Amino acid sequence: MKTVKVTKADFTGQDIYAGIDVGLRSWKVCILSETIEHKVFTQPPDVDILVSYLHREFPGARYHCVYEAGYCGFWIYEQLNQRQVDCIVVNPADVQTKDRERAFKSDGVDTRKLGRGLRSGELDAIYVPSRTAQEDRTLVRTRFAFMKKQTRCKNQLKALLSYYGIIIPPEVVSSHWSRRYIAHLESLCLQQDSGTQALRILLDELRYLRTTTTRVTKSIRHLSMQPQYEASVKYLVSIPGISTVGAMVFLTELVDIHRFRSLDQLASYVGLVPGEHSSGERETTTGISHRCNSFLRALLIECAWIAARRDPALLLAFTKLSKRMPKNDAIIRIAHKLLNRIRFVLLHQQYYQSSVVATGA
Repeated sequence: MKTVKVTKADFTGQDIYAGIDVGLRSWKVCILSETIEHKVFTQPPDVDILVSYLHREFPGARYHCVYEAGYCGFWIYEQLNQRQVDCIVVNPADVQTKDRERAFKSDGVDTRKLGRGLRSGELDAIYVPSRTAQEDRTLVRTRFAFMKKQTRCKNQLKALLSYYGIIIPPEVVSSHWSRRYIAHLESLCLQQDSGTQALRILLDELRYLRTTTTRVTKSIRHLSMQPQYEASVKYLVSIPGISTVGAMVFLTELVDIHRFRSLDQLASYVGLVPGEHSSGERETTTGISHRCNSFLRALLIECAWIAARRDPALLLAFTKLSKRMPKNDAIIRIAHKLLNRIRFVLLHQQYYQSSVVATGA
């Protein structure tokens, strides 16, 4: 009777690719070698399970993984790289999709697309900030989330007053949402106790939101005085229209200004470049791209309106632009100039010097 000798597989020098479709309760994983598709399977959302499978089935190989950016953040990326598994995160919109894959979409189809794209080198990785930068960004974004909640709460209060025909005296309206205004709302009583209670509950919510927003703002100001931010914040606030909180938004969203090779690349990330649809000899330029950091773009445009009033050079440029286009279009160009100033002071680590002569961005 012959003895069958089993030799252990050795994948040294070979590359193994894994596309991961990340879900809340499970992951769909597609494993590919350099030549064929090995397997598609479902596993619990656990990095150790995936790494153990790769080491068991493909010992000695070089492992490469990819998943789409989304609600799960970057913890999977961090843990895989800590375990010597090369991992990238991609923008879902950048993954090439066939028409058939759009018509028959499933987790298996999605994970195969990722695996194929990773193996062919067609996927571009997005920038992944450090864990410290991510948590600093979360603090700054929390403030703006609470400001949105405040706006919603105020709108609910105004809707309630309008619904019951309650008119606020003109002398109180002039100090909108001041302590005097809120004190007047607290003194109001509707015909029924239930209605008065509803008004009081909304006022309690507004009071809580304002207190929390103030606390978050203080935390952001304290963070701005930390060594990694202090100097850059001082340079940014020297630009008209940018406050300390605004500076912290730019710093936590951009993280590292040196990762943008040019102003055009930075403007593209923010979302200040026009879209384009061209076919043959026909070229159509659309408005500013929907592909953007919407959080950063909204703040930049808001800062641009303030800067256009305070900076002589930007005021002159805005006045000239407004003569040949709508003001809303002109402010986009001012925002582009403001972005150029932000990039300059961060790259050169120096204060902004205001000039009366408008320079091109």
